[in-house]
Amino acid sequence: MANFIDLVARILISALFLISAYDKIFSIDGSMSWMEGFGVPGILLYAVIVLEIILPFCIIIGYRARISAGLLAIFCLATAFIFHLNFVDPMQKIAFLKNVGLAGGFLFIVANGTKDWSVDTKKKYVRL
Repeated sequence: MANFIDLVARILISALFLISAYDKIFSIDGSMSWMEGFGVPGILLYAVIVLEIILPFCIIIGYRARISAGLLAIFCLATAFIFHLNFVDPMQKIAFLKNVGLAGGFLFIVANGTKDWSVDTKKKYVRL
């Protein structure tokens, strides 16, 4: 049961980024303009899209999940502090806290790794 819960948790924490990447792909101009409004070069959007696809996928399948989770934790904290510091706006405060909470979830993966249902799980051989 622990393996199933671990897999579901990895899917749930990663789904947000896959959906976000999909939305950015179909709204490139708007996303670039939004980033540039905060002083971030819009060209970085392409790197963000790649990260938002590859890293969550690695977490879901359990391939280098600790490294991927660590990178996404840094990404979430950077996003929170760059784009969501306007605490006067309640939605920005919620977005900030969401990103900090996600970073915490990813740090949990960094600390504990994945269970048996992952690509990186070493095979357990029984010697006869």
